[in-house]
Amino acid sequence: MSDPLRLIGTSGASGAYQPPRPQPQAGAGDGASFKDVLMANIKQVNELQQDASRAIENLQTGQGGDLESVILATQKADTAFRALQAVRNRVIEAYDELRQIRV
Repeated sequence: MSDPLRLIGTSGASGAYQPPRPQPQAGAGDGASFKDVLMANIKQVNELQQDASRAIENLQTGQGGDLESVILATQKADTAFRALQAVRNRVIEAYDELRQIRV
């Protein structure tokens, strides 16, 4: 029978219960920070919006491109922007909730 709480057979000078030390989790600290991920997504949304603007300008000036590619580029930019806006709204909601916690 194993003792997951280590209550039986404690080793130590006083013989008192000693809580187990936390084991480092695999992958902890290996990933990118929230800030890095957020900044990368902001840059990607900015690039998509610039691509959509360029596609619109090219269509207006007659430099090439068709209407379908312009619509596709603007839809991509719009969808990415709405997703980023949803993340922003969730972060603001979480911040407001944390502000209301009494210490």
